[in-house]
Amino acid sequence: MAAVTPVAPPAPAVVTAMGVVALAVVLVTPVWRVARHVVTIAHEGAHAFAALLTGRRLSGIRLHSDTSGLTVSYGKPRGFGMVVTAFMGYVGPGLVGLGAAALLRQGYAVGLLWLLVLLLAVMLLQIRNWFGLWSVLVSGAALVGVSWWATPPVQSAVAYAVTWFLLLGAVRPVLELQAQRSRGRGGRSDADMLAQLTRVPGLFWVGVFLLVTIGAAVLGAWWIVGPAA
Repeated sequence: MAAVTPVAPPAPAVVTAMGVVALAVVLVTPVWRVARHVVTIAHEGAHAFAALLTGRRLSGIRLHSDTSGLTVSYGKPRGFGMVVTAFMGYVGPGLVGLGAAALLRQGYAVGLLWLLVLLLAVMLLQIRNWFGLWSVLVSGAALVGVSWWATPPVQSAVAYAVTWFLLLGAVRPVLELQAQRSRGRGGRSDADMLAQLTRVPGLFWVGVFLLVTIGAAVLGAWWIVGPAA
């Protein structure tokens, strides 16, 4: 099967071009406002995964048209599980991108696309609003279309573009978060929730988010464009 068969990476020019396209999507605000929904899906999916991993009971996920989202889980209101669940949202897209870069480095471009489809299908079971349903379905349908009907070079290019976007797109929401907090609009953010849970200032957590997302972007970029081991 193509999904589990390593393939040669595209030409370096294609890899670079996909990175430039992803960076443009992140930097051009009107385009970013649409593409940011993909980052929100990864953000809320990371919250959900962390909740399940730490033994919390997942109630549902909501994705909104303003690119915000909400993941509801039940368990102890404080403690390790709640801290990990709150922490994973902003770093989640970058870590997913890092995992995707690792798969690309091993040649599994098509496998990456199908894995993302599988993750979206699992996430779909927890969606609890119409916009969230539409958002996940459209994203999944686009990946299925590329994975099923596109030529191998196109599949590979799309896999690289998605990976670049997750790596680069993970950083901007952290900067936007701090901009909102500086205007007094971040009281219910993940950083401020972590501050309440840990008694460590929210600005510290924003800094950690930024460190992790930038680190993931740098390491992921190296895995994508650096020489194979």
